[in-house]
Amino acid sequence: MKNFVFAALVILLTSCGVKFDKEITLDDIKENINYLASDSLKGRKSGDEGDLLAAQFIAAKFEAAGLQLLYDNGFQEFNLVTSAEVKPGNELFVENTSYAVETDFLPYAFSANTEVEAGVVLAGYGLDVDRDSLQWDDFENVDVSGKWILVLQGDPDLDNPNSPYLEFSSERAKALTASDKNAAGIIFVAGPKFSEEDELSPLFFDKNSSRFTIPVIQVTRAVANKLLESEGKTISGLETEMLEQNSGLNIELATTVKAKVNIGLKETSTRNVAALLPGTDENLKDEYVVLGAHFDHLGMGGPGSGSRAIDTIAIHNGADDNASGVSAVIQLAEKLAGEKMNKRSVLFVAFAAEEMGLIGSKEFTAKPPVETDKMVGMFNFDMVGRLDDESKTLSIGGTQTSKETEQLLNDLNPGFELALSGEGIGPSDHASFYLQNIPVFFISTGAHPDYHTPQDDAELINYEGAQKVMEYSAALVDDVVNRAEKLTFQEAGSKFQRSRGGRFKVTLGVMPDFAGVEKRGMRVDAVSKDKPAYKGGMKNGDIIIAIDGKKVGNIYEYMERLNNMEAGQTISVDVLRDDKKVVLIVQL
Repeated sequence: MKNFVFAALVILLTSCGVKFDKEITLDDIKENINYLASDSLKGRKSGDEGDLLAAQFIAAKFEAAGLQLLYDNGFQEFNLVTSAEVKPGNELFVENTSYAVETDFLPYAFSANTEVEAGVVLAGYGLDVDRDSLQWDDFENVDVSGKWILVLQGDPDLDNPNSPYLEFSSERAKALTASDKNAAGIIFVAGPKFSEEDELSPLFFDKNSSRFTIPVIQVTRAVANKLLESEGKTISGLETEMLEQNSGLNIELATTVKAKVNIGLKETSTRNVAALLPGTDENLKDEYVVLGAHFDHLGMGGPGSGSRAIDTIAIHNGADDNASGVSAVIQLAEKLAGEKMNKRSVLFVAFAAEEMGLIGSKEFTAKPPVETDKMVGMFNFDMVGRLDDESKTLSIGGTQTSKETEQLLNDLNPGFELALSGEGIGPSDHASFYLQNIPVFFISTGAHPDYHTPQDDAELINYEGAQKVMEYSAALVDDVVNRAEKLTFQEAGSKFQRSRGGRFKVTLGVMPDFAGVEKRGMRVDAVSKDKPAYKGGMKNGDIIIAIDGKKVGNIYEYMERLNNMEAGQTISVDVLRDDKKVVLIVQL
């Protein structure tokens, strides 16, 4: 069926005589965006039918332009986890009383699938913080080894959006603390100051498929109060007590909890779309310039999707993000294929799963159709459809990733107000290429109020502005593809992307695997030169499994370990390299 749909699209696009228009026209831009951002594709969520239809449309456009489809008919298939679901068999018993999943309790997506029966210790907010003047200990003089711990969600400074406890208060951070203390499992409950309604938080996948080795569940206050019944306590009263006394507390409870967790991570397949236009110069055709844009979006939105309309379930069409960028790649493919004057070869790629953490572009650079050291430049188009006609501001990132870039941008500028950013790392697919020492151009007209909302629709695109951006891009691409000497790569900014909190006192200087694709630990996608990890001998592709003897299973655990380190400290870092354990000594 998939091949039939693809073939039908190719026939449709080629049956009218002229296969494509090599000029960048408003009609073609509108055609591409109107289809990719149509309700029929339902937001192009990775792995959904709309995602496949978009990929087939792009591949058909590439083939109609006369490009050579790469991989399998243009599709580089790969698997990824897109969501979590409650599977049969979840159970919770407090003594002999049974409770219902999704009504009284609910596991987290990152919980282990396991069964545990053990006693329970109430451990306040589940915090163990000892950092300079910031002190809070909910585990003082209590042994939680082999027991459940019952903890409140949030932290002691709930009304402060910049609470100093934020980095310790997420469910993942608290679950790691529980695991470090050899707890059998952790049970979360929301106090009334954290959430007035006694309701469970919905199950959602946080775009990282790593999981803990202990069960992690949440319960309603009614269930938690049942656990506290023998002590004559309630969650509301304990929350008030801790906040009034401004100190942690713990209570060993005279009750037993038995729970069984069975949460499934739904794996699906998606695909990058890739095609080649061979170069015409015998001396330069083995050098490649990449033109790329991601084609996935947020589907129907909802918790964990990335939508800024948090409480809205509706089609997120993603006209600007990023049907506009894909249209740019298609238009440039048709223009270059029609002119056939490209000395270097050009790779055209539409990336899947960018919204899940740059997964598609990482897959492409990990399994490229040609060696990445033959790639001499990468243009990434992400949101190029909302040019402001007054300011004419065009944002371009990666401008210092080659020695020649900024002069080239200024020399060919037809009148844009260029907002240049030198760093090669950024929140889009070009980052995956910068990590391979490839000069990058990140072209965008910038964010706007409709970004990641259901309002990002085709009728709001500035088509004339998009055409101007594409024409300028065509001139830039023409120069990079046909210049006598390739661009000279230079490192521009760290290859480590700061966490949102920006709270690290120390850093190894690595780019982590944000999506959690690697299950044995945290994979290092890149190591920054002259940073601590580099000096300690870490290499791209190493999998960090422990820091100072403490397990690292994912990026969350990695960040938590770093949070407890000090500048100047010498630590051991255990890594897997070619399936062999290597111990590195690193000075922070």
